[in-house]
Amino acid sequence: MHVLVAPDKFKGSLPAVEVAEAIARALTDHGHTVELCPIADGGDGTVDAAVAAGFDRCALTASGPTGEPVDTSFARSGDTAVVELADVCGLVRLPGGVLEPYAASSYGLGEVVRAALDAGVRRVVLGLGGSASTDGGAGLAQALGAALRDADGAVLPPGTGGGGLPAVATVDPPSGTAAEIEVACDVDNPLLGPYGAAAVYGPQKGAGPEDVTTLDAALAHWADVVGRELVEEPGAGAAGGAGFGLMTLLGARLRPGFDLVAELLGFDDRLARAALVITGEGRLDAQTLRGKGPAGVAARARAAGVPVLAVAGRVDLAPDELAGAGIVGSAALLDLEPDLDRAQAHAAELVTRSVDQLLRTTR
Repeated sequence: MHVLVAPDKFKGSLPAVEVAEAIARALTDHGHTVELCPIADGGDGTVDAAVAAGFDRCALTASGPTGEPVDTSFARSGDTAVVELADVCGLVRLPGGVLEPYAASSYGLGEVVRAALDAGVRRVVLGLGGSASTDGGAGLAQALGAALRDADGAVLPPGTGGGGLPAVATVDPPSGTAAEIEVACDVDNPLLGPYGAAAVYGPQKGAGPEDVTTLDAALAHWADVVGRELVEEPGAGAAGGAGFGLMTLLGARLRPGFDLVAELLGFDDRLARAALVITGEGRLDAQTLRGKGPAGVAARARAAGVPVLAVAGRVDLAPDELAGAGIVGSAALLDLEPDLDRAQAHAAELVTRSVDQLLRTTR
């Protein structure tokens, strides 16, 4: 058979490219032909997926979430660039892993977008997953030329985080951003309130209950300054309110993450050549069914009449739940190696073994 291999990353163990290669080893041992298509849904690994699909990697140095320089990159093909928040100013870039709910900023994301625009692209695709900040997109707007001014008219320093938003009195909007900006976003949170950016995502960024209240008020003030029309828009609360800033100040359009990435990867054309698809991620669970990459792969494959198998570190879904998502068989690494540390350390080998067993037992 010709098999399309389209896994997401195994977080903490293997990037999607290495997962795909490990799956391919089992398939070639069984005599199948293989096409690799590692995927992402807008979070970490989105740029890597684009590069694996043929985009060029463009390296640069930009500001991390608390201003320190980090080496990062964007992917480019023709006049389209793919930019990933997680790799420049996401949680994984916090120095020492120390959470900074007030100081962390999206400034570095704006720097990468600016670099892509300066390179001549006319379409920018942004992946917002893994944000470390709750700044409403203020930082990225500053990097793109916006001037945030206090009540005296003085310009606030670059990288204003959520803690600095109450000082903003006026905003000179960014300029020179006429490119089409599309955002890969799978959350539908508004900007404010109990389901907003601060309340839902602030705790994972280090915000306690009082901090959440303070940051929600800061975002409300930010909305009062730049315009409240889109505060209830689904996705406005994405990435600490960066979705709101992108829509309000840059006219960005939010789209389902995997759908946008699949379009960039030419997924449907690859699927048309396949007799079988194998996907996977670190953990197949209820979150998978809410629009994550493997669920997107399975939905498109089922619509095309192509069966799907899945491999994961752990499978928490019952067979009927998997079947309902379009996955006809699955295997878990922890079934071969119950010790989590050893399973993570030997993930590539275990992926190959799991797929080998899956191929032998699934008809």
